[in-house]
Amino acid sequence: MAPERPDNLPFWRIWLRARRNLFAALPRKLYRAWLTEVRTPWYSSYMPNQPDLVRRILVDEPDAFPKSEIVRQTIGDLLGNSVFVTNGETWKRQRRIIDPSFEGGRLRETFAPMLKAGHEMAGRMEQLATGNPVEIEFETSHAAADVIFRTLFSQPITTEAATRVFHAFRRYQLAAPMMSPADLMRIPAWFPRLGPSRWKKGRAAREIRRLLMAFVEKRRREIDSGSAPRDLATAIMTTRDPVTGDVFDEAEMADQMAIFFLAGHETSASALAWALYLIANCPDVQDRMHAEAAPVFEGKPSLSDMRRLGFVRDVFRETLRLYPPVPMMIREATCPVQMRDKEIAPGSPLIVSPWHMGRHERIWDRPHVFDPDRWRTEAGRKAGREAWIPFSTGPRVCTGAAFGMQEGILLLGLLAARFRFEPVDGRVPEPMAHLTVRSRNGIWLKVTPRTSPG
Repeated sequence: MAPERPDNLPFWRIWLRARRNLFAALPRKLYRAWLTEVRTPWYSSYMPNQPDLVRRILVDEPDAFPKSEIVRQTIGDLLGNSVFVTNGETWKRQRRIIDPSFEGGRLRETFAPMLKAGHEMAGRMEQLATGNPVEIEFETSHAAADVIFRTLFSQPITTEAATRVFHAFRRYQLAAPMMSPADLMRIPAWFPRLGPSRWKKGRAAREIRRLLMAFVEKRRREIDSGSAPRDLATAIMTTRDPVTGDVFDEAEMADQMAIFFLAGHETSASALAWALYLIANCPDVQDRMHAEAAPVFEGKPSLSDMRRLGFVRDVFRETLRLYPPVPMMIREATCPVQMRDKEIAPGSPLIVSPWHMGRHERIWDRPHVFDPDRWRTEAGRKAGREAWIPFSTGPRVCTGAAFGMQEGILLLGLLAARFRFEPVDGRVPEPMAHLTVRSRNGIWLKVTPRTSPG
């Protein structure tokens, strides 16, 4: 499904479209251009889609292109001083503490709670598998929140406090734009921002952080008493920086828990919902997934069994190409830089867009077509190496990338093994960019149980 792509619009039209849906405001040329200058009355920003330019920003010279302050202004009320928004030595220190908890050995320990959350999700889906329309985004949000709570805190989402965090995150996500008009105008961060959405967003952020701090304080007491379970929260809170010997204090840990929950919940929920929508519209793909996944989930699968889900993996990769949960990443030039024919001034935002890289018409064959088999061709693999960046790349690649892929393949395979999904007439989802790529009008599908091998 190709996105809406207007050609040339005056700035005021782009502004009005962007307030409703950022994707609807993006000009057609972004899907073919290697470097685009986006001018506003206040400054210029740039979107590089040429693979070597993106590599320069993310891989070769990351310190010259740090995270933009716009990111902190947009979601700093929730993420505080977390690894997602920091730069320089602070960021490097945080990564030294966090990264060991997401290495391969640690990830093996997350498989069992992840599988348990998947079976709980399938049980809830059985109650909904009547052939009537189901709002899939709500269900995938529940499942992803359950996964992150089981792996972080060794408890399911069904507890009262966990459920409150889940709903507060939904309110925050709906109220948080990728970039507000005040940020576009570069109004100083200290200047008050008004409006009901900002008020709702701030209230949700405070509630989330208060509840997460309660979990962190409880876990600290358990660590001190020697009764803490072996999970991701314990691993991160007890890991020392190999350079300084420091551990995260409770305030820092609350910041990190906020981004783990955001990354592990919102992004996974978005990707899984779009995957189900795509396969609902491709019955042949869905049947191939079922044939592959059903034998794996007949018994009690292990982590090694996930290697048998090669086609499910390709479906998930193709979903992340078309609907990357984080559609744009904002960096900032720290010094004058030449890119193609543009002289980019210091302080200029550079928007690296997994959304556009994944749909670029000069990189991919049939870029707007859902085709999982492209990943089995040399052309598709080459394009993937150059332009598939749903988890970013380089030093700031998502710490939980392997975790997210494991979760997506497991949950998608389990659902394909047990259910059939079909589109609902007249309910075509409209992708929009909030914190993650969500549907403005929900993703509605009909779900029925599989009663035969086909």
